[in-house]
Amino acid sequence: MARRTKEEALETRNKLLDAAEILFQSQGVSQTSLQQIAQQAGATRGAIYWHFKDKADLFNAMMERVTLPLEAAVQRAAGREGADPMEEVERAMVEALRLMTTDPQARRVFEVATHKVEYTEEMKSVQQRHLNARNACVVDIEKAVLTASRRARLRLPVPASVAAQGLHALINGLIQNWLLDPEDFDLVTVGQRAFRVYVAGLGFSRTPKGPAG
Repeated sequence: MARRTKEEALETRNKLLDAAEILFQSQGVSQTSLQQIAQQAGATRGAIYWHFKDKADLFNAMMERVTLPLEAAVQRAAGREGADPMEEVERAMVEALRLMTTDPQARRVFEVATHKVEYTEEMKSVQQRHLNARNACVVDIEKAVLTASRRARLRLPVPASVAAQGLHALINGLIQNWLLDPEDFDLVTVGQRAFRVYVAGLGFSRTPKGPAG
């Protein structure tokens, strides 16, 4: 009986998060009330407060179900030993971009996180979570750039931290612009081409593996 109750509670929690995703995407976070989320999920307002402290807590729980693809992929790439660091970052980026084009939930959550949320006082913890994820990703890219430049005995034209910030902005910006009009360009192909041009501009010379066109 207790197990069944726990399963029902988890089911309700997931229904609330599913409802939040849909409503946040369609009408924005600030325009969506907890009552609306409860109604969409077929639950009570009390059920929301049983599972979540407030809207920010619910939002962060929604994000935790689908880790932003770029951050997760680059983190895995940074942890791999022995491989070409920039090749690994490229592979991670392509994985992230492909996920955006093939996984509806990842796409929906990323769109909410980038286009449908205002960082008001109520959502301060959400802003901090976004910053923490961004900063960690930039650090991982910087590590890859430094390792690759040392192996190649390459003197970078800019500090590795600047190169990492620029590369993150390039990839993140491509995703955000693609979300505005997914029919406008092929995200994976354009992303891979832009990445290779950027890396070449840093001075890395290597034979690319895989299609970029």
